[in-house]
Amino acid sequence: MAFTAFSANAKVVEQAPKKRGWIALLLLAPGIAYMLLFFVAPFIQLAITSLQAPADSGGIGQYVAALEFSNYWAALQEYWPHLLRSFIYAIIGTIVGLIISYPLAYLIGVKVRSKPMLQGILLILVVAPFFISFLLRTLAWKSILPSEFVGTHFSVIFGLVYNFIPFMVLPMFSSLQALDLRLLEAGSDLYASPVTTFRKVTLPLSLPGIVSGTLLSFIPMSGDYVNASREFLGGTSTTMIGNVIESNFLQTQNYPMAATLSILLMVIILIIVATYVRKSGAEDLL
Repeated sequence: MAFTAFSANAKVVEQAPKKRGWIALLLLAPGIAYMLLFFVAPFIQLAITSLQAPADSGGIGQYVAALEFSNYWAALQEYWPHLLRSFIYAIIGTIVGLIISYPLAYLIGVKVRSKPMLQGILLILVVAPFFISFLLRTLAWKSILPSEFVGTHFSVIFGLVYNFIPFMVLPMFSSLQALDLRLLEAGSDLYASPVTTFRKVTLPLSLPGIVSGTLLSFIPMSGDYVNASREFLGGTSTTMIGNVIESNFLQTQNYPMAATLSILLMVIILIIVATYVRKSGAEDLL
């Protein structure tokens, strides 16, 4: 009898995953449809556009379907300085943002954890820039900064750091907020110096927040076209690849070149991000 009951239960267990599988599929269907409609389909169209060739009529913005893979080589030859400049700006901006953000996140997540009201006020101050338009904030700094600074590498990197620093602080705050303070006390009880405790305990446990924050900052910085624009904080010598893409799409109407540069930017970012995540030991983020 016991064996029979066990067998009957086993049949029920075998059928349950199938039902749960259908339910899970139904629940995921809206998200999958959204991804296909707004991410996969536009990317396919972008890839098709990147291979187009000029129409025989020679009109501005007139292109026909083709397989012009040479568009990619032409884009790299012509715009590699802008690609390089974009990633240099993004890397410097990410490093500067990390240096500024980590102490701030540590202060909010660890030092003032026992004071909820103060912690809440500091978090509001970090998030407060989101209450104002990205464009208005950047334009305001154009008026605040001395005129000799505007249009320089400094002003563009400053704008990138300022605009994306909340994306750096919040993930690190989340990791540090979850940090068990008893581990820090244990390090002190074992006669570890504050520096050693930070290096051996705090930093490794906050690494997921550091990786997330740097990625959330580096990726949009690489493709940003607002801060480096001449209408905002940039100049003729600070043009980033985002500005080139915008110009090709909206002004010269060179759609294949704009699409090609967009795909190249995505591919390079993907390679950099994958390498960074693997080197940092946070492969589960991929």
